[in-house]
Amino acid sequence: MAFDTTNDLGKMEVSSEKIEHADIDEAPSFSQEEEKALVRKIDMTLLPTMWIMYLLSYMDRTNIGNAKISGMETDLNLTSNEYSIALVVYFVGYVVFEVPSNLVLGRTRPSIFLPGIMILWGVLTCLMAVIKSYEHLVVLRVLIGCVEAGFAPGILLLLSSWYKRTEQSKRFGVYISAAILSGAFGGLIAAGIVDNLEGAHGIRGWRWLFIVEGAATVGFAIISLFILPDFPGTSKRLSERERHVAVTRLATENVTTATEDGAQMGNWEAIVVSVKDLRTWAFVVGYMVIVGSSTLTYFYPTLIQGLFNDASNYRVNLLTVPIYGFAFVCTGITSYFSDKIPNWRGLVIACWLAFSLICSIIVCAVYNFTARYVLLVLMAAGLWATNGGTLAYASSAFAGMHPQARGVSLALVNALGNLAQIYGSYLFPDSDSPKYIMGFSVISAMLAVGVITFAGLHIWFRRRTRSVIEE
Repeated sequence: MAFDTTNDLGKMEVSSEKIEHADIDEAPSFSQEEEKALVRKIDMTLLPTMWIMYLLSYMDRTNIGNAKISGMETDLNLTSNEYSIALVVYFVGYVVFEVPSNLVLGRTRPSIFLPGIMILWGVLTCLMAVIKSYEHLVVLRVLIGCVEAGFAPGILLLLSSWYKRTEQSKRFGVYISAAILSGAFGGLIAAGIVDNLEGAHGIRGWRWLFIVEGAATVGFAIISLFILPDFPGTSKRLSERERHVAVTRLATENVTTATEDGAQMGNWEAIVVSVKDLRTWAFVVGYMVIVGSSTLTYFYPTLIQGLFNDASNYRVNLLTVPIYGFAFVCTGITSYFSDKIPNWRGLVIACWLAFSLICSIIVCAVYNFTARYVLLVLMAAGLWATNGGTLAYASSAFAGMHPQARGVSLALVNALGNLAQIYGSYLFPDSDSPKYIMGFSVISAMLAVGVITFAGLHIWFRRRTRSVIEE
């Protein structure tokens, strides 16, 4: 069975033979009250659950940095190069397993699959507390990356399967806000765990960090088993009428979704459909630019220490809070208004990237640390606001694809986009201190590519929309 993937942002026609909900036109209509009640119900179950899951995921992924400065590096006799390798190997499994994971998810129940892998990586995080050597650290990091690979693209597929394109920016903004707040307070939470449990029961504080955060992940994963919904057409937590409303309302914008009796697409066919679509690769490039530039967040403490040479770790962590706080506000505002102007999302993203580009160029020319701090705050706002916006934009662009092909495209965007974290982590070597010209120059170049990419996508989609209307 062939599926039309040439639709513009989910608005071009997809034949009834190609959509799993082919009998929509014969079904009775639904009221606005029913639709609002359904969306409210999904918002109250899916969004909070997803938010906490992503918050814990992000903290489990980044807590190795807090463990490093809390004694892990000394206890395991890690060299700088060994620590860098431990960071990089995580992304090997993470990138490789994203697409296969989403292919599996498309044929299973998200309410079981996503909490299931969350339990697994939570247990592996707890096991980080018993590592005795560099080799143990690398093996566990590889395993955690492989298991956690299915979470982010799975959530993206689930969100894109429940909401109309005019509803997605706000929801993706909620999703990204978990990472922003984790960046703002994750370090302080980690410091609190380490300081208060150091030596408790003869266990080092950094080991307690893995135990506490891993146990929290497992605990919430078990809770989410009873809350997280499945896909609209198959969710057992909805009545038959609610499932009908969920599928039918999506059909008004040609958003395909899986149903119990819907035709399945083969894994290989889904991959072929995805990789042959130019939109997939355009969004891969655009998202790589954003993720690569966002690796700047790894170096906020280093750059901030330039303001106060004698600053304690606690004070440095406090000074990172305004960076994330302003980004949180800007992301929320951008997400809200992007849903009101869905056809202009590409231009909104391009403008934010251009704003961050200007800040980055000025940083290369200005060496006053106070000015640089202000510029970092402004740059972060643009980068975080475009992160969620790009995921919503991609989800809308892939709306008319078969659900399994859409899952592949979203996984490719997220997986290949995150490859940028590998080379991005080498942009700010200590030898380049305190100006870090190389890092900011590379980021400026990437942001310029991003501006061109998203401006081009905006023009391309607008022209395709006009051509369809004229036909």
